[in-house]
Amino acid sequence: MASLRTVVGTVCKTVLLQASRSQNGILPAIHQKLISTGPFQNLLVERRGENNNVGFIKLNRPKALNALCDGLMSELTVALGEFEQDKTIGCIVITGSERAFAAGADIKEMQQMQTFAETYNSNFLAGWDIVSRCRKPIIAAVNGYALGGGCELAMMCDIIYAGEKAQFGQPEITLGTIPGAGGTQRLIRCVGKSKAMEMVLTGDRISAQEAERAGLVSKVFPVETLVDEAVKTAEKIAGFSKIIVAMCKEAVKSSEELSLSEGLHLEKRLFHTTFGTKDRMEGMTAFVEKRKPKFEDC
Repeated sequence: MASLRTVVGTVCKTVLLQASRSQNGILPAIHQKLISTGPFQNLLVERRGENNNVGFIKLNRPKALNALCDGLMSELTVALGEFEQDKTIGCIVITGSERAFAAGADIKEMQQMQTFAETYNSNFLAGWDIVSRCRKPIIAAVNGYALGGGCELAMMCDIIYAGEKAQFGQPEITLGTIPGAGGTQRLIRCVGKSKAMEMVLTGDRISAQEAERAGLVSKVFPVETLVDEAVKTAEKIAGFSKIIVAMCKEAVKSSEELSLSEGLHLEKRLFHTTFGTKDRMEGMTAFVEKRKPKFEDC
């Protein structure tokens, strides 16, 4: 028989996961702590790194090749919310299995939606951009299939590392629909119009090596070392000033939507802002004194 703690934790988790579908997408801190009392059903969540400052999320629906169902995405919202609130976490890694990062959205779940009105009124996929709205850097460690929603999820992350056998694609056209979580918008910004059009209109996949050449992927590693390499990079990022890292991420992401002049203006203002932080002074002082800086994240 399950213990009282397990039962209570499971009940709390079920209730709070429903709350994770709220408009703001991030649960209040007190709810996030309650959610941790029960295990996730579709994720494995832990800390990684020598200083336990890397948030690690593994998609865990092996029988479904990590298909992105509503339950998994709700849990991902909760897990990211916890790491956002945790001041000791400086970077996050999202990965899947060696066979599949995520083979796509859950087709069986989507197939149940019969009409435009039902889909539109439910605002289907509205909460999926939680990854792109996270202020802390996120690295996608992609092994195996990253197709449809899986490719879109990877593109929401800030850096993509791929295992040498990874495959990327947007096969929605073969199902009589189109990408709905950024596949037509983010992909063109990564690989250019011609390659994006080819992938979206044919549903064809590209290899990890082709994805790297096209600019979709930052680096390619052997399958067995991919996750360790992603965590190593996450540890390096987490070792810098968290407030400066957040500013740096904001500046880079803004380039996707601003004109060059607007982007340069924002960059200059953020650069000026760093001079109001203790960590900027510590970083430059440490450089002059030829020692390692001790950042305080302020």
